[in-house]
Amino acid sequence: MTTWSQTTPRRRAGRVAGAVLLAAAIALLVIAVLVPMAAGGKAYTVLTSSMSPALEPGSLAMVRPVDTENIGVGSVITYQLQSDKPEVVTHRVVTMGLREDGSPVFRTKGDANPTPDPEWVRPVQVIGSVWYAVPYVGRLNSLMTPQHRDQLIRAIAVSLMAYGLFELLVAARDRLARRTRQWDRRWGREVAR
Repeated sequence: MTTWSQTTPRRRAGRVAGAVLLAAAIALLVIAVLVPMAAGGKAYTVLTSSMSPALEPGSLAMVRPVDTENIGVGSVITYQLQSDKPEVVTHRVVTMGLREDGSPVFRTKGDANPTPDPEWVRPVQVIGSVWYAVPYVGRLNSLMTPQHRDQLIRAIAVSLMAYGLFELLVAARDRLARRTRQWDRRWGREVAR
């Protein structure tokens, strides 16, 4: 068995680079896919600077469902511009009001915008509130179609499994070599180095 100090600098650098890449891939997979899925949320790419500096363009905003009674002034919400339409906006609630029927409505504004949004947001339009955002990751998200995203997630998962299997095989090989050397020493055989 070779120890860390006996490996070549190139091999050590390769192992460190592999471990760093593995850790980065796992972290990205966890924060951009697994955590939002577990919370029933969804990731949205920030396309404009209307929420700068809180949400810079290219960030990936994780939005999770929220009860409208938990939305208050200062909450950052993602809502549909029109009910049942795919276009969404993520802005901060600056004013709250009540409709004639007693249901709440929200006035929103982008942090970088000079004036509030012209229309009140009704609860039926609210998708959720921003839970957290990951800078720059949204740029990758916006470059890919949903099919590419699925393929990338599968490729990362397969790569992680392959890397894990490789590490297990290397460890098993080293264990077998160590046992063979111990066996040879025990029975008086000369061990080649």
